[in-house]
Amino acid sequence: MGKVITQRDEQFPTDKKCDLGAVKVIFHVATLIVVAPLRAPYLEPMPILCRDCLTTYEVGTRCTACRSPRKISHPELFDLTIAHMDCDAFYASVEKRDNPELADKPVIIGGGHRGVVSTACYVARIKGVKSAMPMFQALKLCPEAIVVRPRMDAYVEASRAIRALMDELTPIVEPLSLDEAFMDLTGTARLHGAPPAVMLARLIKRMKTEVGLTGSIGLSHNKFLAKVASDLDKPRGFSVIGKAETTEFLRPKSVRLIWGIGPAAQDSLSAAGIRTFDDLLRWDRRELHDRFGATGERLYALARGEDGRRISTNTPVKGISKETTFHEDTSDPDILDGHIWRLAEQVSDRAKAKDMAGRVVNLKLKTGDFKQISKRQSLHHPTQLADTIYRTARSLFDQAGSKGPFRLIGVGISELGSAADADRIGDLLDPNAGKRAKAEAAADKIREKFGKDAIIKGRALR
Repeated sequence: MGKVITQRDEQFPTDKKCDLGAVKVIFHVATLIVVAPLRAPYLEPMPILCRDCLTTYEVGTRCTACRSPRKISHPELFDLTIAHMDCDAFYASVEKRDNPELADKPVIIGGGHRGVVSTACYVARIKGVKSAMPMFQALKLCPEAIVVRPRMDAYVEASRAIRALMDELTPIVEPLSLDEAFMDLTGTARLHGAPPAVMLARLIKRMKTEVGLTGSIGLSHNKFLAKVASDLDKPRGFSVIGKAETTEFLRPKSVRLIWGIGPAAQDSLSAAGIRTFDDLLRWDRRELHDRFGATGERLYALARGEDGRRISTNTPVKGISKETTFHEDTSDPDILDGHIWRLAEQVSDRAKAKDMAGRVVNLKLKTGDFKQISKRQSLHHPTQLADTIYRTARSLFDQAGSKGPFRLIGVGISELGSAADADRIGDLLDPNAGKRAKAEAAADKIREKFGKDAIIKGRALR
C-alpha cells in the first residue's frame, strides 16, 4: 500500500479483485485509529476521584454518585504521597472573601501610583496585570481595577487557619510561605481510611467551606514534581505527575521550570545549548559538574525527575526577606527609596507575625545586566522594626557604589532569634530612634484596630 486509504469505496472496490492481505492490513489500521481511542476512556479501569463528593470509582466520564464532571484520574492517583498546596491569588482572595462586593471585580494588591503590584486576582491577571509590575502600568492595562493595600494581619490569620487543616492530615508539613506548603502523607491511608489523594481533595473542600479560600494541589513522588504539578492547572486545580510519566513529561519543558533558574541562570544554560530538559539529558554528570559546579549535580538529578530532599517540619528559618523585580529597569532614587521602605515594612510585618527579630539587615540588588550586589550590616541589637530595617537598608543602598539601572531590589533580616530582646536599647548615635520605635508600636496598634490603611507613611506612596 502506497498511500493512506480513507474512502470506503477505495477500501473495498467492487469492480476489482480485492487482495485479502490488503483487506487485513486496512482493517488493522482502522482498529488502531478508530476503535482504540473509543475504548480507552470507557472500558479500561483507572483510579478516578470525584472532586465534589469525593467518591472513588474506575470507569465513567461523570461521578457515579453525584454525576459531577469534576474529577481527577490517573493510574498512580492512589499511590502517590508527596503533595504541594498553593493558595489561589492568596492576598486578593482574602480581600474578596472579607469584602463580597469585590467578588467579581478585578483586584490589585499594592498601593501608590508609583508603587508596584504585590499580587492580583485572576480577573486582573487576564488583563495582563502581573506581580512586581509598576502600579501605573497595571492601571493602564486594567483601569477598572480596585486597588487594595496589603493587610498582613488578615493574611497571617488565614494562613494559620489553613495550616491547622493541613496538620490534621499529616504531622509532616513544610510551609514555604503564608500561602503554600509541602505535605508528606506517606503512611496516612490507614489513619484516615482513604488514600492521600482523597484527603487532599477533602482539604481543598474544607478550605473553601471553613476558611473561604481556594487552593491548587500538586501530587507526585517528590518535592520538585509536586511543586511543578501545583502550577499546571490554577486556580482550583488538582494535577498529578506519576513516576512512569516523569521523563516524558519533563523532556519538552523549559529549564525555567527548575527552582532558582532565573534570567541570568537561563542565559548561562542557553549559552551551553541547554533550553529544555531534553537538552539537559544529553549532558552527563561530569560535564554538568565541570561546567556549572554543584549546580550541575542538581541539574543532572532534576533532569531525570529525581529529588531526594525530604519534607521537613524542622527546617530552620534562616532569614526573612522580600524582593521585587521591576517590570522596567530603573535608576530613579525616589522610586527605589519607596521600594526599600515597602520591602522593609513587609519584612517587619512578617517578623512581628512570627515573633522573631534579626541581628543582620541584608540588601540585594540586581542590575540591568544581571550583576548581583549583596550588602549586609550587623546591628548592635536584633530588630523587627520597619524603621530600623529601612534606615539600615537605605544606608547599604547608598554604599552600594552603583547607580543602576536596577531590575531587582530585595531587603531582609537574618541571624534570627526571639523578639523578646529586640529593640530594647536606643541607638546612642541616633537619640530619636527610641521615639520612632514607640511611634511604630503605636501605629501597629492603630492598624490592628482600624485596618492597615489607618496610618500610611508618605514614603510608601513613592
